[in-house]
Amino acid sequence: MKKPKHISKDDWEDLDSPPLTDEMLSRMRPVEELHPEIPRRVRGAQRSPKKVPVSIRLSPEVIDYFKSTGKGWQTRLDDALREYVNSR
Repeated sequence: MKKPKHISKDDWEDLDSPPLTDEMLSRMRPVEELHPEIPRRVRGAQRSPKKVPVSIRLSPEVIDYFKSTGKGWQTRLDDALREYVNSR
C-alpha cells in the first residue's frame, strides 16, 4: 500500500496492523448495517470526455524530451500538436 501524502514517513513506518483473526472476521458487519444514518456514496453523472485515448508510436527523442519537462508532459505534447494543427 502506498503512503498517503498527509501522513509523515515516520508515522507511516510506525503503523503495525496485526493480522485479522477468524474471530475478528466473523464479527465484521457492513457499514450500512451498523450505521444506516451514513448516506451511501454515489458517483455523480460523468462529464463528456474532453480527450480521446489513443495509442500511437512516437520517436524516443520526442517522448524523452516531453517527459524531461516533468509532470503534465502529455498535456504539453497535446498543446504542441494542437498548435501544429491550428497553424495549417
